[in-house]
Amino acid sequence: MLPGGALLLAAAIVSACSSTQDVLEPSAITPPTASTTPDPSAPPSQTAAGQPSIVSPRAAAAQSPAMASARIQIAPIVGTSVEAATSLSERLATAARQRGIRMVGSADPAATLQLKGYFTPLVEGKDTTVIYVWDVYDPTGNRVHRISGQHKSSSAGGEGWAAVPAASMQAIGDQTIEQLATWLGSRAG
Repeated sequence: MLPGGALLLAAAIVSACSSTQDVLEPSAITPPTASTTPDPSAPPSQTAAGQPSIVSPRAAAAQSPAMASARIQIAPIVGTSVEAATSLSERLATAARQRGIRMVGSADPAATLQLKGYFTPLVEGKDTTVIYVWDVYDPTGNRVHRISGQHKSSSAGGEGWAAVPAASMQAIGDQTIEQLATWLGSRAG
């Protein structure tokens, strides 16, 4: 956990994110490679990249009506480096697919929800904490849910985003999809 003052500062920074500076358009990122795509012949407990899967295909089939009808669009990501956003976007796509959540492109008019993410890295000695907030918007632009959290890891060296290992962004992708799936599962449809 972060000291109280640092946490408040980070929360203020993330909540104040409204400029388009440091915004990365997810559609500019190349689609996931074969190494991040689950191997259909692999057991349900792992992907082709050896990453543990979030849920087995059988569990994904038993989804709520709200989850089955959701079409999620990722808005431009605020505050990350290209490298961090690439790791995050690839993992979001993989985790969503594993959970049976449909992701759609930025120009797809069938989107039912949009995720807009704000990120801040904090480097303290040998540790790096990424604080993240995702606002979930309906098609009319109303915020209907918020996903937030933080992920602490050993620093990869350097300052800012250079200190954030790709594994941290992948873990944030997993946590985000897990929280999104839980919320979608609680909706009536």
